[in-house]
Amino acid sequence: MNWKLETERLYLREFELEDAKSMFALNAVNEQIQYTGDVPFESITAAQNFLLNYSDYKRNGFGRWACITKEEGHWIGWCGLKRHSDGLVDLGYRFFKEYWGMGYATESSLACLAYGFNELGLKEIVGRSAKANLASIRVLEKIGMKLWKEEDADHIENAQIYRIRKDNC
Repeated sequence: MNWKLETERLYLREFELEDAKSMFALNAVNEQIQYTGDVPFESITAAQNFLLNYSDYKRNGFGRWACITKEEGHWIGWCGLKRHSDGLVDLGYRFFKEYWGMGYATESSLACLAYGFNELGLKEIVGRSAKANLASIRVLEKIGMKLWKEEDADHIENAQIYRIRKDNC
């Protein structure tokens, strides 16, 4: 396996075509996508097409990464960075509900921040969350992000935009 990042409990790697079933299942549960503005994949084939056309790694040199538990080898979600059309680099994450509250979002997010600042030379990283997504907001605050502004973002009306700068890390 070609791991991009490693944490105490996780390996993070680029998406692979074999991740389609997991991606389909992750987006199939409304509770797991309710604050994201995303819709479920129509089929596993649609998830495969998404993965085949995922160009962030080539275009930006980074992207969202599959999160795999070290101990069991389970695909539990994803975490990573995304460059948006406005030039901002966003930290995002999504995990299966059975892994919520176990610290995986915080652990993988800290690794992604370190990668963004130390390996990519980024000066600033943002995180976007719906106001109602209190668990996601807690993660952003735990990793040192501060509320910056509110605006519509990524199909989320009146999203809260958090940010952290390398010099504040």
